Amino acid sequence: MRTPAFWYAPSGPLARLLAPLGMLYGAVTLRRMARPGVRAPLPVICVGNFVAGGAGKTPTAIALARAAADVGLSPCFLTRGYGGRLAGPLVVAPDRHGVDEVGDEALLLARVAPTVVCRDRRRALDTLAGLGADLCILDDGFQNPAIEKQFSLVVVDGAAGVGNGLVLPAGPLRAPVDAQMVRADAVVTVGEPAGESAMAVLRSAVGAGRPVLRARLDQRGVEGLRGRRVYAYAGLGRPRKFFDQLRAGGVYVVETRGFPDHHPYTDADARAILARADALGALPVTTEKDAVRLAHAAAGPRADLAGRSVVVAVDCVFEAPHALAGLIETARRRWREGG
Repeated sequence: MRTPAFWYAPSGPLARLLAPLGMLYGAVTLRRMARPGVRAPLPVICVGNFVAGGAGKTPTAIALARAAADVGLSPCFLTRGYGGRLAGPLVVAPDRHGVDEVGDEALLLARVAPTVVCRDRRRALDTLAGLGADLCILDDGFQNPAIEKQFSLVVVDGAAGVGNGLVLPAGPLRAPVDAQMVRADAVVTVGEPAGESAMAVLRSAVGAGRPVLRARLDQRGVEGLRGRRVYAYAGLGRPRKFFDQLRAGGVYVVETRGFPDHHPYTDADARAILARADALGALPVTTEKDAVRLAHAAAGPRADLAGRSVVVAVDCVFEAPHALAGLIETARRRWREGG
């Protein structure tokens, strides 16, 4: 899905027209969030967001898994497998499963820790129990009540905030911020908070007594791009963020092309990207998430694009890394105490 531009613009006529539907959608979401979940056989930390679309959840979940490993734990991931056709439950095998089967995010997560894909999270409990893990990181699922969560960490894009502050379909929110905040345990802003939208989230967190963590996304692989002409392409919730980060890193981006989030690249897409890059005399550059979607392409234009593209990955870096160890311990303590 391509994020509607009016979601991240001042509230206009279309947003106001759709606002009553947003009130209904938000009420349904909140009623659903209030349902009790099933207790998992291990502590669960949810990494979610308040909005539809990307906010940096996957890099944050990966950072959390690495922090868990640093304190001697064996983490695993549970994800819906958005964009994949397999309902699960199944343990992702990166060398065997393709993006069309389990989705791009599941393949990224599986590079870090054992990853279970299951559309109905409750059906994944037996599979999780058999992994030998001692911490489950639920990628997304903040609004999904299926599994009891010991800790919910909500990710907010510091630049975008929550857009126009309205609820789907009038804006990007899945329910009003204040109403969702009471079910969060902490908020992490990825990138420096900028603008009224992000500041409104921070005020809501402070008002609810929720701690606010700070993090940033550091790009890997940009050093070799400096001084080169770059044609950047990406299929993300907000591809412009990737393009802006490249420019901020000193990369000369001559042109960009954005696609919807989880976009399944076709041979026609690949031919067009390569032709445009050649016409510009530029290197095709993309994200790790996009590269995963091209990784298993057979011989042909998509395989050519995969081979010629320079991949820029990101790491989520917390300003206070010890805070992750603290929230992990909180989740484990709550699970031991039955909460």
